[in-house]
Amino acid sequence: MSTMRTLFLNPPSYSGFDGGAGSRYQARREIKSFWYPTWLAQPAALISNSKLIDAPADDLSLAEVLQRAKGFEMCVLHTSTPSFENDAKVAQALRDAYPEMVIGMVGAHVAVMPEESLKGAPAIDFVGREEFDYTLLEVAQGKPYAEIRGLSYRAPGGSIEHNADREFIPDMDALPSVLDVYKRDLTIENYYIGYLKHPYVSIYTGRGCPARCTFCLWPQTVGGHVYRTRSAKSVIAEMARAKEMFPQVKEFFFDDDTFTADLPRAVEIAKGLGKLGIMWSCNSRANVPYQYLKTFKENGLRLLLVGYESGNQQVLNNIKKGVRIDIAKEFTKNCRKLGIVIHGTFILGLPGETKETMQETLRYAQELDVNTIQVSLAAAYPGTELYRQATQNKWFKNDSMVRGDGFQEATLQYPHLSAEEINDAVSKMYSKFYFRPKPILRMLGGMIKDSAERQRRLREGKEFLNYLRKRGNHAPAAAATAQTDKAKTEPEKIAA
Repeated sequence: MSTMRTLFLNPPSYSGFDGGAGSRYQARREIKSFWYPTWLAQPAALISNSKLIDAPADDLSLAEVLQRAKGFEMCVLHTSTPSFENDAKVAQALRDAYPEMVIGMVGAHVAVMPEESLKGAPAIDFVGREEFDYTLLEVAQGKPYAEIRGLSYRAPGGSIEHNADREFIPDMDALPSVLDVYKRDLTIENYYIGYLKHPYVSIYTGRGCPARCTFCLWPQTVGGHVYRTRSAKSVIAEMARAKEMFPQVKEFFFDDDTFTADLPRAVEIAKGLGKLGIMWSCNSRANVPYQYLKTFKENGLRLLLVGYESGNQQVLNNIKKGVRIDIAKEFTKNCRKLGIVIHGTFILGLPGETKETMQETLRYAQELDVNTIQVSLAAAYPGTELYRQATQNKWFKNDSMVRGDGFQEATLQYPHLSAEEINDAVSKMYSKFYFRPKPILRMLGGMIKDSAERQRRLREGKEFLNYLRKRGNHAPAAAATAQTDKAKTEPEKIAA
């Protein structure tokens, strides 16, 4: 069936925006970072008459995006809670330039707040909720809005209508590969993640996560709590194609919420990757047994991205993490023994947090001594259990997750712990973790061995120090006003 010529757009935003559709925290990062817009690439692969534009990664201004949007009949923007206001302005600019264009939005934010989103972005015609791939395909095919499951839309009379939910996709193998969209529309070298080798490529091999972490956005809004996967045979065949299509890529990353949730399947995939000679990395919980880690390492695994979150067991219990600290320590020792690199992520400001528990988390990170860390602020996204708890207990200090300059802002505070104290703890934890002999010697060792690594680390070091300096600036309102005013008169980059 023929389809409308469709543009999938990751909208332009502030400089340094790390808001790829696969990113959980749409904010500036400590160093230059761009995730692949996989959630847009998948429906783009379904709709043959389509194109994907990733404005932040390609450093495109609004004016440049508007120029490239000419000739498209439909545009779908990926949005998020922190970037929604900005993205609504982009949608309005598209509407002003192309009055006949059909414009829609997708993403976790609009999935759980479709009514508010349609009212807050008057330029958009519809919102694709839940798993929106086939919803967008049917819109592009011209099917009447009233017959499309998972769609909320603006009716001809002006009313906002909500159709029945769309069921989760049962057969993940039925979805086409995103690799052809990557090859056609993206510049692979524009994507950076500090802990991954460059250039890298990331894909999903499944959706959903069986874990029940109260803060985690995607399983509670779009993906669900059942890990629905592509077959191991399908994944291995796709990776063989990926190796041929992108010979410059040094590492492949599986961005499934928890790739190790199905260990027998992960082992089957790993053995296939080992035969292909592919270096790979993935997300993992901190409880994978030694024998599985050993098999992964022997078959090309380089790095695990592990969410430790907190060094206090009660805080972990509060967020339903489902991992014990003693097990996580043993897991980390096993990875070190096998030579598996770990990028550990931590969150400050979760329910039950105190000054003392934040110090515990710092000491925990130092004891684990993983290769690199990421320290985030607790973010209560609409649609999550953490959001419901924060609303019920009146933990919100403000409703903006990012400052005007793009840095993540603490939105939660507690009677015994202020948002300012949580904010300040982020920079302190980074400084006290990295400015120790072990991490410094590790980085110097890598720089001595590899000239490309040396150049990259020098750039990242400069960016990281600049990040620490700018995070200390607590004048977000002025920055936001200045950027917004500039965007109105000089649309080079619209500020979130």
